[in-house]
Amino acid sequence: MKAVEVIDDVYWVGAIDHNVRNFHGFSYTTKHGTTYNAYLVIGEKIALVDAVFGPFAEEMFDRISQVIDISEIDYMIANHAEMDHSGAVPDVLEKVPNAKLVCSKRAVDALKKHYPDGWDIKVVGTGDEIDLGGKTLRFYEAPMLHWPESMFTYYVEEEVLMPNDAFGQHYATGKRFADEVDEYVLWKEAEKYYANILWPLSRQVERKIEEVLELGLPIKIIAPSHGLIWRKDPLKIVKKYLAWAKGEDLEDNVIIAWDTMWQSTTKMARAIAEGIESEGLIPILHLIPTSDRSDIMAELLKAKGLLVGSSTLHNEALPTIAAVLSDLEVLKPKGKKGAAFGSYGWGGGAVEKIQQAMENGGMDVVMEPFTAKWVPSSEELQAAYDFGEEFAKRVK
Repeated sequence: MKAVEVIDDVYWVGAIDHNVRNFHGFSYTTKHGTTYNAYLVIGEKIALVDAVFGPFAEEMFDRISQVIDISEIDYMIANHAEMDHSGAVPDVLEKVPNAKLVCSKRAVDALKKHYPDGWDIKVVGTGDEIDLGGKTLRFYEAPMLHWPESMFTYYVEEEVLMPNDAFGQHYATGKRFADEVDEYVLWKEAEKYYANILWPLSRQVERKIEEVLELGLPIKIIAPSHGLIWRKDPLKIVKKYLAWAKGEDLEDNVIIAWDTMWQSTTKMARAIAEGIESEGLIPILHLIPTSDRSDIMAELLKAKGLLVGSSTLHNEALPTIAAVLSDLEVLKPKGKKGAAFGSYGWGGGAVEKIQQAMENGGMDVVMEPFTAKWVPSSEELQAAYDFGEEFAKRVK
């Protein structure tokens, strides 16, 4: 694939990773792969905004060479030090040793710790600018979107925002623009990206977006570092981020996620689902061992509530539940309404661990746990139905 002109004198020269299926270890599945986006801004001087993951450096260099001679690069701008974006920075600076590395103050230590030192570094902060000769790059610090050293680069004259990890998606495709791909897949991947990476940072996201909106910064194009470029109605994704950060833009869904030992908890989950349906909400059921935990978190972003169930094993929830409970504690879906349910035999304990994880994640636990001993009776299944019905009323 060739370099792609985003707008006059701005080119996408990144890399496409069709094969990656897990990101950030094994916590986030990337079923559609990803891209590592890098952008050339060409004036009298030339800036490369962000690099790519190290193993894809040659792919990036091939695309750069389709537009300019690599030796012409004057600035290597590193918006973020994480290795999927900074991995090829040393390769760039090895090929162009006279280029200046531009980054935030906090990024200096991170980059030096990741890679060999000895570069010519220009530290920038919010409002600082670089003149490429009639083309201006302005920088905005964006701490915790999603690392402390993150920043945005803004091409002033053409109103192009290059915000690195903000507003992206993990979506590998031969197309480069959001309006060229399946809209359903695009938005599902954008939701999953926010839920699994930025959700715990929602307060900072809200503050930064409101700060940018107050500046009245005109934005014609948003060019993130993963996935597709937003060139038609780019503020739509900004407004979505603001809604997600505030816990808005919800659908009439309730997530039920559980695991079972001898099917007792499954019977309870199905009865609870019927009770939820009776109140006009849509239950989305996930048997955890056969479900993708990062998909569960993505669906929870827009759901009105979450019920987690488990059988009890050694006074604990089943081990398969642990990863989902960890996600709740780490991603912090604050304000989401939740409750626990489950079965037990000789002794309980599972539902207490589930409820504790929900509370640790800032969720609003609206009902006491519902339990059944051994195999639920017909009366207990009716009680499970009633539990689901009451939960639905409370989340509505």
